[in-house]
Amino acid sequence: MDGTNKSTQGHFILLGFSDRPHLERILFVVILVAYLLTLVGNTTIILVSKLDPQLQTPMYFFLTHLSFLDLCFTTSSIPQLLYNLHGPDKTISYTGCAIQLFLFLGLGGVECLLLSVMAYDRFVAVCKPLHYMVIMNPRLCMGLVSVAYFCGIGNSMFITPLTLHLPRCEHNRVNHFLCEVPALIRIACVNTAAVEGTVFLMAVIIVLIPLMFILISYGYIVKAVLQIRSGSGLQKVFNTCGSHLTVVSLFYGNIIYMYMQPGNSSSQDQGKFLTLFYSIVTPLLNPLIYTLRNKDVKGALRRQILRDRESRKG
Repeated sequence: MDGTNKSTQGHFILLGFSDRPHLERILFVVILVAYLLTLVGNTTIILVSKLDPQLQTPMYFFLTHLSFLDLCFTTSSIPQLLYNLHGPDKTISYTGCAIQLFLFLGLGGVECLLLSVMAYDRFVAVCKPLHYMVIMNPRLCMGLVSVAYFCGIGNSMFITPLTLHLPRCEHNRVNHFLCEVPALIRIACVNTAAVEGTVFLMAVIIVLIPLMFILISYGYIVKAVLQIRSGSGLQKVFNTCGSHLTVVSLFYGNIIYMYMQPGNSSSQDQGKFLTLFYSIVTPLLNPLIYTLRNKDVKGALRRQILRDRESRKG
């Protein structure tokens, strides 16, 4: 970044929802409650998956990482949003903006890739059940998760400086509630076609290719399901795969709408509410989706509650 650009813009102003001041207090309460529930729900999933011996399987290993990502992903943006909603100060330092952009972009990329890894796990579980534990051994599981983190963070390390280095000509008013790529590109004072093209290309690699892999995996799963004649077997497949497909639909739908349109053509107000959805609503719903549709998790929660009661009595 050139010195002039950095010295004239030591901070950004996140306009957020300041054009709707009557909504700010309501949004503060709603988002605070949703954020606290997100912390509780995802922390519960992590603890139950770690403490219950019956959940020491590859599926719950990946689910633990998904919950961890949701915790970090939400925390990268929501505390700053709550601070800005609570009072008149809408500023964020240049360093704070860079950190927020890096974490939000990196963790979002990791989650896209992790969801494709989870689809592969479901493919092996349904299509090759007798070899499931052999194929999905601990070494492979750790390797797949490591690749997801490496690629997601690597994408962020490339896109973050590319976005921040754009000349802004002292424009520092960001029409968003966080430092996000499309919003920061909009305040640049130069032609951004090359940067937008690069962001689109990276989105194809990080978003579309994993999504295609998920769809192919579920194509094989559907084919295998059609051959299952047992009612209980079908129910188990629908419970585990249905939860994952619901999460994929919620997360990928919003990401694709935000990042895969030429020139980021979505309206700015629309972009803010979509970003709010996948940064707080989706991480909030993920634990509910997996617990409400999954008998194993519900059983583990019941066993953990019973253990706590017995330990208190003892």
